[in-house]
Amino acid sequence: MNVPLYFEDITIGQDIPHQIKETLTTRSVVKWAAAVKDFYEIHYDKDFARLMGMPDIIAHGPNKCALLGRLMLEWIGEQGKLHKLSCTHKASNFPGETLTCKGRVKNKYSQEGKNYVECELWVENQDGKIAAPGLATVSVPSKR
Repeated sequence: MNVPLYFEDITIGQDIPHQIKETLTTRSVVKWAAAVKDFYEIHYDKDFARLMGMPDIIAHGPNKCALLGRLMLEWIGEQGKLHKLSCTHKASNFPGETLTCKGRVKNKYSQEGKNYVECELWVENQDGKIAAPGLATVSVPSKR
């Protein structure tokens, strides 16, 4: 059972202690393509991807955003609520790469009886190259 996260225990500048790691495989990229019904060949046909100048098929950008959402949901737990999530796709990722999702608290405030936490997020590959920076706003309960 996870320990509940409370507003009073969060500090601006702190790293989000959870990390999501996923090693991309051809299978995982193709499964994502099928799940979202995105059948553009660059996501499953290596020959086509190479014709387009890529070394291999590329992972879907929205998959990286989904991983950031998972990062936030696992951090805030069942008592928290995810209000906003956005990310930008800055770099392509390929099978064999390991993606790591990280985050940091940018701001926290109370408004209309809710305790909000704003976070900067990012997905980076095993070389530390940021592939998808993002932002999220969550609310968590107070101890009071």
